[in-house]
Amino acid sequence: MALTITSTYAGEFSGKYIAAALLSGSTIENGGIEVMPNIKYKSVIQKVATTGLIGDSTCDFTNAGNVTLTERIIEPLEFQINLELCKTPFIANWESASMGYSAFDTLPPTFAEFLIAHVAAEVAAATENNIWQGNLGGAAAGEFNGFTTLMAADADVIDVAAVAGGVDAANVIAELGKIVDSIPSTLYGKDDMYLYVSQNFARAYVRSLGGFGAAGLGANGTNNEGTQWWNNGALSFDGVKIFVAQGLPDNYAVAAQKSNLYFGCGLLSDQNLCKTLDMSDLDGSQNVRIIMRYACSVQYGIGSDCVLYS
Repeated sequence: MALTITSTYAGEFSGKYIAAALLSGSTIENGGIEVMPNIKYKSVIQKVATTGLIGDSTCDFTNAGNVTLTERIIEPLEFQINLELCKTPFIANWESASMGYSAFDTLPPTFAEFLIAHVAAEVAAATENNIWQGNLGGAAAGEFNGFTTLMAADADVIDVAAVAGGVDAANVIAELGKIVDSIPSTLYGKDDMYLYVSQNFARAYVRSLGGFGAAGLGANGTNNEGTQWWNNGALSFDGVKIFVAQGLPDNYAVAAQKSNLYFGCGLLSDQNLCKTLDMSDLDGSQNVRIIMRYACSVQYGIGSDCVLYS
């Protein structure tokens, strides 16, 4: 079968492909943070705090109260994908998908889009890790500073020291309690306040509730069900919703309002590019080059409203 593909999606026309790559990571797809989708170069995150607004009634106008405006800059960084694949191994999978013998909900109409979807899934996984633990100054290329990196460098963020040896079923209740107790009283009980925890944090908590930790629940846990009651459903602790952030490293957690955490990108930017270049017409090979260019980063609004457990 001779299959030749060369396609280019540039600027806003590449938006749906870039969106699939950037926005399908678990944190964003599950609504864990706010998305600012159309940042051209940089954007200012403004937060307003007010105090002393209410006074006793008088006949006169008496100016009272303080308004504090804080600003942080979110500046998406530019990244690129330059990948060469041999198209032969992918043709059979694409043909199966096109004929309906596939678990895909939406079938890729073209082979080019099939390959782009494959690369987009890898970009999504990398972006999920970057959101939480990316390190712009680290040894690895293709990273922006994630939330834990930004918060660790901010003196305004409330720091909670992690337990020595890591979180387990025996100590997870106490460690979660340390985090919740550090949440500012003005924020505790807010509807969009979350405990963002790593996978091992969540597993330890579930096992603790299942009776495998010193939580006073008995040997078989809640309703004598062990861990069988949990099937990736909602979790909470002391009234604060728990969000399992797949990109958080083990033994890390963040307490913050969803409305204080931002992911910025430029889905409509003229600089975006998503291209497949078939090399068969150029060098006779079965290789396909995939090129993507996009920009993204994260930022939070108020550091003093965030708790970092590390």
